[in-house]
Amino acid sequence: MADETPAAPPPFVGPLDDKDRIFTNLYGFQDWRIDAAMKRGDWDNTKKLLELGQDAIIETIKASGLRGRGGAGFPTGMKWSFMPKESRDGRPSFLVINADESEPGSCKDREIIRHDPHKLIEGALVAGFAMRARAAYIYIRGEFIYEAKVLFAAVEEAYAKGFLGKNACGSGYDFDVFVHRGAGAYICGEETAQIESIEGKKGQPRLKPPFPAGAGLYGCPTTVNNVESIAVAPTILRRGAGWFAGFGRENNRGTKLFQISGHVNKPCVVEESMSIPFRELIERHCGGVRGGWDNLLAVIPGGSSVPLVPAEQILDAPMDFDGLRALGSGLGTAAVIVMDKSTDIVRAIARLSYFYKHESCGQCTPCREGTGWMWRVMERLVRGDAEVEEIDMLFQVTKQVEGHTICALGDAAAWPIQGLIRHFRPEIERRIAARRSGAPVLEAAE
Repeated sequence: MADETPAAPPPFVGPLDDKDRIFTNLYGFQDWRIDAAMKRGDWDNTKKLLELGQDAIIETIKASGLRGRGGAGFPTGMKWSFMPKESRDGRPSFLVINADESEPGSCKDREIIRHDPHKLIEGALVAGFAMRARAAYIYIRGEFIYEAKVLFAAVEEAYAKGFLGKNACGSGYDFDVFVHRGAGAYICGEETAQIESIEGKKGQPRLKPPFPAGAGLYGCPTTVNNVESIAVAPTILRRGAGWFAGFGRENNRGTKLFQISGHVNKPCVVEESMSIPFRELIERHCGGVRGGWDNLLAVIPGGSSVPLVPAEQILDAPMDFDGLRALGSGLGTAAVIVMDKSTDIVRAIARLSYFYKHESCGQCTPCREGTGWMWRVMERLVRGDAEVEEIDMLFQVTKQVEGHTICALGDAAAWPIQGLIRHFRPEIERRIAARRSGAPVLEAAE
């Protein structure tokens, strides 16, 4: 009888050992400046990483299973491979790094820039070199005052050491990094709106095609990546694709920064392995839910743009792209917003509706008109000042907005409302009935 092929080892889904953490100064216990960063392993013979070659770097990132950490989850190595290998008309290529962290609940990129900026800057060089980019533009959110100061200073340090500029790190490759401050518009987190903003124009998404890899910043081939996606690249190259791919389930590989806020005992930002169960993540790093697990009402698992998940469905769910998609939600930026039973869930979603109405750029009619309409209906549902039939009408309008706009802001406005109606319709109906009977309306759901 032939020997059977040994089974593949089960995926490692946490808890993550300290030796496997990429962001070793996430909490700022050490200095962020370049000398301290080099002691932690940043800029360690970066020239050798570049000597792997541009195509080999991209293949390593592909093999690692890294998917974009900005919310969409598109395979990072594949995105890098879309860039042209040579310029046919003399146009340079660019890397744009999205540090416009405006998603409610998301605060991981801020911590990277504040405490570990050289991981991002070294990652910009490695990724830019792999994509044959001439320069990187880091687009940082306008409200990040201190973080911008740190980033400007860290870039200057890298130039002073010879790590950036002409012959970066002695590699023979010329590469520049520019920091561009935004003006506080959520829409500029969308990649083409961000490109428009860097060019000095109003931040509005572009129609695609052409895609940025063909015609992006200043009409040149461009790739836009999230801060975390770029910052992990040098560590993946140093430790190997197999090391990174050893964490998480199939198609959900690597480590991830989770940002946990709301009704937990210890809110935090923590690096963990992908696919860690929700309950273990909260117990281990946040000391559990405020008032105990029986007090949990619902969780928004990936930032305000993804649908909420009721307590009973998320307790043992793997925190990764596929696990949360199976629950009708998404991992997004892994900004976990925990809500206990003291939460007025209808009012919470109405508040998010106002945010998306306020942040719509107004370019697309479904978004410009629909977000305001949805918010006004949500405000009436908070008070119970509506008819039961309007619940279905609201859901129908969210479907008319979803998928009918140039960018995903329309989807982001629609999904929280869809999740509310799908899981908490009885609470909406209770308010309407209470309004009619004269009973108290504004009370937390049981």
